[in-house]
Amino acid sequence: MVAFNLNGKPVSAKAEASTPLLWVIRDELKLTGTKFGCGAALCGACTVHVNGKAVRSCTTQLGAVKGAKVTTIEGLSPDASHPLQKAWIAEQVPQCGYCQSGQIMAAAALLARTKSPTREQIVQHMSGNLCRCGTYNQIVAAIQRAAREA
Repeated sequence: MVAFNLNGKPVSAKAEASTPLLWVIRDELKLTGTKFGCGAALCGACTVHVNGKAVRSCTTQLGAVKGAKVTTIEGLSPDASHPLQKAWIAEQVPQCGYCQSGQIMAAAALLARTKSPTREQIVQHMSGNLCRCGTYNQIVAAIQRAAREA
């Protein structure tokens, strides 16, 4: 059993310590907002926060989060009132939606440490998160809007 804090609540997972955190979150803990994209930490669809830092849950082992605070898209805001979630809608970012939770979680980590990032900072920070629909300009606009309105 590996105990950690998930979205503000203590949880214990029965999976082996080497199990990717993604599968524990989705299969054992039944939170499906975090998506599987590539399984190799290349696309960002599985991004969650561990102790406030954006990490790829597909390659983060369960044992690495023992005692940690893990936040998924479901824990970012229970009622979708986070400035990024509102900005995502206002800027019409979602297309297929598959990458969106990972994009939002990566953006939230950026805004947590840089309150008013420049466009260049946003592009650099978000460069590891892929969007198959190509909504990169809308993603940047949404992050800029969230920074202004937060």
